[in-house]
Amino acid sequence: MTNITLMPSSLRGTVTAPPSKSDVHRAIICAALAKGESVVSPVAYSQDILATLDCIRALGAKVTTDGERVIIDGSSTFSVDSAALDCRESGSTVRFFIPVAAAGGVNAVFSGKGRLPQRPLGVYTELLPGHGVECKTPGGLPFEISGRLAPGVFKVPGDISSQFITGLLFALPLLSGDSVIKLTSKLQSKGYIDMTIDVMRRFGVTVTQMDGDYFIKGGQSYIPTDYTTEGDWSQAAFFLVGAALGGDVTVESLRLDSRQGDKEIADLLRRFGADVEDTDSGVRCKSKSLSGIDIDASQIPDLVPVLSVCAAFAKGTTRIYNAARVRLKESDRLAAMKNALSGCGADIEETDDGLIINGKDTICGGFADGCNDHRIVMSMAIAALRCTDSVTVSDKESITKSYDDFFEDYRALGGTTS
Repeated sequence: MTNITLMPSSLRGTVTAPPSKSDVHRAIICAALAKGESVVSPVAYSQDILATLDCIRALGAKVTTDGERVIIDGSSTFSVDSAALDCRESGSTVRFFIPVAAAGGVNAVFSGKGRLPQRPLGVYTELLPGHGVECKTPGGLPFEISGRLAPGVFKVPGDISSQFITGLLFALPLLSGDSVIKLTSKLQSKGYIDMTIDVMRRFGVTVTQMDGDYFIKGGQSYIPTDYTTEGDWSQAAFFLVGAALGGDVTVESLRLDSRQGDKEIADLLRRFGADVEDTDSGVRCKSKSLSGIDIDASQIPDLVPVLSVCAAFAKGTTRIYNAARVRLKESDRLAAMKNALSGCGADIEETDDGLIINGKDTICGGFADGCNDHRIVMSMAIAALRCTDSVTVSDKESITKSYDDFFEDYRALGGTTS
């Protein structure tokens, strides 16, 4: 991994949001479960998306790429008896595909690298054996399953990663009988579940919400579909925050009616005091004086790193809470942002489930450990805009996990790197 050095500057202009990684993951999986040919576009080939494409191939789907278009024929999905699924570093991929492979009766071994082998999968080891699937694991990856998933009642905590619930939602319509996902605690990251249900509906599969639980009728069929993906609010957040710190940026290709939970970045920046305007083509953000706010991060965990950057330059105190789950991402993101920002001169304190940040007009810069985490690296690139000196961030290449073109777009808007 290499370092990148970023100089103080400001972002101005227009940028197109990359295709939503969350949307693309979901559309690819639904297409692979449809008996026929679907087209998903536009697609950006981040490492996480390549992992999901590899996994549908491993299960028997046929995949052809044509620029930003992916043509997927799911006619042969589940034609294999066994499969090895390399999920690279994608938590979404492994958690989505464990129940999907089990629904097809595929004996599968899941592997990964980086921090992924240590990320929690215990929900499945507790849940799946009661529904016909044997699980073998040393505590993470490799994770081996055998048997065929049986329908029924699936009791799942709502305060763990929504990726477990999404994986079950994909799989359960394929089973012969009806199923219910019964939440045993309050649901977090609800926007991602809503997004899953929307994408499934566009591929002809329905899910019914009942008193906070989810009823899934068995024996449904995914229908081949030409699917147009939407822009990624999670990635747009970096440039919108950059504009709020001292610029003027319009991010295009964002759906204002999106189910993405990270769409909340627009309202959060308004609360900080930035000038945020919805336009026909997306969202425009201009800098104004910022003031600290309180942020409940339970529904928006991926925004925590870049929100902490915004808070570092907002007058007064910002409290981010209900964010304990971000300790289990590609890095411990609370510790990573505390260390990176404080190392550059910010006043930031780590709590059990969040951060307390006392904003300053500017901070000095310095060295920041990117922790091989794409969101830490991109967040610190945004922090560099308002520093008095340069910021050097390690692990530059980690951005390929989600946003290959980040630094190209950063420079096109006026960001300066060396």
